[in-house]
Amino acid sequence: MIIGLTGSIASGKSTVSAMLKERGLPIVDADEIARLVVEPGTSVIEEIRETFGDEVIQEDGTLNRGKLGEIIFGDEQNREKLNGIMHPAIRTEMLRQKEAYLTSGEETVIMDIPLLFESKLQSFVEKIIVVTVTPENQKKRLIERNGLTEREALERMQSQLPLSEKEVKSDAILDNNGTIKETANQLDHLLKKWKIKYSFISE
Repeated sequence: MIIGLTGSIASGKSTVSAMLKERGLPIVDADEIARLVVEPGTSVIEEIRETFGDEVIQEDGTLNRGKLGEIIFGDEQNREKLNGIMHPAIRTEMLRQKEAYLTSGEETVIMDIPLLFESKLQSFVEKIIVVTVTPENQKKRLIERNGLTEREALERMQSQLPLSEKEVKSDAILDNNGTIKETANQLDHLLKKWKIKYSFISE
């Protein structure tokens, strides 16, 4: 079974992803792949250089994320140009990793995709889990975790689909408003319900 794991900023998706990893389930991590495809020497970073200029590449060949961020911030046209370069490469690598896991005999693969709905990637997976919190908790955690003002936190939250919309489109909801243990218990219950075999990886 291919399971999509998603959530929104500060909802706790990364915490649940780590729990799934602890249970020995293979993870295809979209954020990790987004970093992988722009490593020095890749065709993607060269295309970014050609599109946005040498200033977005540092002397050691790595991406100057700050400079690139300045260029695309508030500029929809440039943001779309960057997405047009990045997204196909990320999707190709995600599918490659998924197929590699299945070929090696894995029965279940978790595709950890933060913007699963925003990027319209539902077709990549068979079932979707959304990790959710109340808007109040989301805002509070975002302010505490990232040192943001209330306005900055709300702006980040509003840049993504509301969690309430994601919940409606999902096959399962993990309520992450309580303790880590409560979330873990919900996860284990869901894995059993979906008949997914797992075993904890010993340290």
